[in-house]
Amino acid sequence: MKMIVNTIGTAAIAVAGIAASSAASAQSVKIGVIETLSGPQAASGLMYRTAARYAVDRINAQGGWNGQPIQLVEYDNQGGPTGAADKLKTAISDGVHLIVQGASSAVGGQLTEDVRKHNLRNPGKEIVYINVGAEALELTGEKCHFHHFRFSGNAQVRTKALVQAMKASGTLGTRVYAINQNYSWGQDMEKATVDNAALGGYEVVEKTLHDVNRIQDFAPYVAKIGAAKADTVITGNWSNDLLLLMKATRAAGLKTRFGTIFLDQPGNIANAGDLAIGHFIAHTFNAEAGATEGEKFVNDYRTKTGSAPVATDPQTVFGLLMVGDALSRVKPEGGKFNVNAFARALETSKISTPNGEISMRAEDHQALLPLVVSTVSKDAKFKVDNTDMGFKPVKLFSAQEAATPAQASCKMQRPS
Repeated sequence: MKMIVNTIGTAAIAVAGIAASSAASAQSVKIGVIETLSGPQAASGLMYRTAARYAVDRINAQGGWNGQPIQLVEYDNQGGPTGAADKLKTAISDGVHLIVQGASSAVGGQLTEDVRKHNLRNPGKEIVYINVGAEALELTGEKCHFHHFRFSGNAQVRTKALVQAMKASGTLGTRVYAINQNYSWGQDMEKATVDNAALGGYEVVEKTLHDVNRIQDFAPYVAKIGAAKADTVITGNWSNDLLLLMKATRAAGLKTRFGTIFLDQPGNIANAGDLAIGHFIAHTFNAEAGATEGEKFVNDYRTKTGSAPVATDPQTVFGLLMVGDALSRVKPEGGKFNVNAFARALETSKISTPNGEISMRAEDHQALLPLVVSTVSKDAKFKVDNTDMGFKPVKLFSAQEAATPAQASCKMQRPS
């Protein structure tokens, strides 16, 4: 697959007071996006790419690093861990310093381990994995390491917020069905749904784990949900598995309420139609919850990219803006970029967003970020999927309110 190189915003760079000779002598920073950029599962990967382009553009407009524009290099992993491992090797050969990925915890698990091994074998040539969407708990648990940083939520954080908000609004009910994809993320979601049963005052009436992105017809699963007489379905499904699940619920006229993580992925509301009204989502950004600043961000993103920031777009942008904050506090050493110095700076990074402050927890490299629980409503200010519906905020949790403790299994080892 062809590698695509995109250096963003070069013409816009104008940093006063930096001598041309100084900028020319310093190494430029390279960020590599390793995502699914082609094929039937490309929708999610392309969203991460768009958000990364937007964020790097903003960083470059503020001077890049040491007066030089950051280079954004794009690699198509073709949808799986093996492809991602191959593209990581290419990225390392290309001199990439930071790897960005988000779509799929399976891919994230491959990348984080490969990054860890590379850094152990190549001191002085380390790279950092910027995780903007792979939410499996193990990535900040037993697989945590100094060169991995996560800027999205995880199953425990999202489910806790979802359950609390739905219970407080009187919409959760007492019978919950858990349906998820059968891999690390889906298994985490199933466990989180069970773990939060006492908090929510519900019984998990049935649990289903299914193949990932292989089910073409969710009608049998929808029939099982209906037969279980569930008040609420809690699911961490994403990509085609959520799109097709929503389509099947519409075809069957299933009126069971859904509590979701990725319902704001483009196409889901259109697929569910009016049956989506009253469904819930725990997501990392809602412009309506951010007042005027939220609307400004939406308008700027739409102007620059042609679409509003939805689903994983905001967390990717905010994560990379935290990268920009860390870069601003790291100076060249002998004209070169010190990756370990950058990682130490990133451990203390924090930024303000329209929904509140995001900071990095040094203990496990999990970003502490606000979460918004919203419901699908025709009263929402911002409509989606060319429908008359959108996501109406129900509860905004601060980063501290949303957080769950760091996992004891994370034994962070820092370079001397």
